[in-house]
Amino acid sequence: MPNHTAAILATGSYVPKEEVSNEEVAARCGVTADWIETKTEIRTRRYAPPHQATSDLAARAGSEALKAAGLEPTAVDYLIVSTSTADSPQPPTSALVQHALGAYGAACFDVNAVCSGFVYGLELARGLIALRPGARALVIAADVYSRILDFSDRRTAPLFGDGAGAAVVGAAEQPYGILDTDLATSGGAHHLIRVEAGGSRLPASGQTVAEGGHYFRMEGRAVRAFVNEHVPPALGRLVEGTGLALADIDHFIPHQANGVMMRELVEASGLTHATVHRTVERYGNTGSASIAVTLDEANRSGRLGHGDLVLLAGFGGGMAVGSTLLRWQGEAA
Repeated sequence: MPNHTAAILATGSYVPKEEVSNEEVAARCGVTADWIETKTEIRTRRYAPPHQATSDLAARAGSEALKAAGLEPTAVDYLIVSTSTADSPQPPTSALVQHALGAYGAACFDVNAVCSGFVYGLELARGLIALRPGARALVIAADVYSRILDFSDRRTAPLFGDGAGAAVVGAAEQPYGILDTDLATSGGAHHLIRVEAGGSRLPASGQTVAEGGHYFRMEGRAVRAFVNEHVPPALGRLVEGTGLALADIDHFIPHQANGVMMRELVEASGLTHATVHRTVERYGNTGSASIAVTLDEANRSGRLGHGDLVLLAGFGGGMAVGSTLLRWQGEAA
């Protein structure tokens, strides 16, 4: 693919209808609504109703992206689903999404890089399209964190919501598309974000349920320190490696972890001049979906101009960091 690269051709997203206010969460966590907004800058988030699972949200987002691209589900060659809240341990959530969409020509697999997963999925799609330039990949990031929150833990429960975002990826002529990607994992910090039970080390049992082992846990201050230490250098390394400068970036779309943390990251990364896209105030932290949902809103609102430089940055459990730099070419006709 000497004169081509992989590009995002279209985007889509879906968030559940139920809006959950800070007042509702505060009552369950033993804090005040003002405390939540001051600490996180989140005002509302969405929770999936009991009949919706991660695959349902993912299928809705994927359908929206395919419509925007003008593609039938049968045109998808690869279906990649990023999630850390799968419908169940088996089968892969991507297989359920394939069935829901009718994308029966697609090879399907899941990716779990937690909140960096959308960027990891895009890079996988880029590699597959380099091998088959005529292929189309549907990359979906979806999480339903409301099912694994411990509402007695005020440090984590107010942060999270549910959602899904998607992108159709295909070949594009240079200079448009993905310019480069930087992926890194610091496994020594794996304990900072975790769900301890439900796997092969601590299988589900009455004891693990009683001890709250299936709830999401996070060492918030240590995560914040990790992000401030590792993400800004990664962004600088990525951009400089393409022969560009941080001052050239038009749009920055970071993982919507926490509004206060995002402001710190923008400052530390030297990206205060860029347009920073945020949905954290309305949707909270939607895990791996957060970048994809925010990208779709920026795209559909017309804020991403043809030829603009767009920088995506994910960070989360593992600890994984993923960033990608694109020259935007707009949606497929």
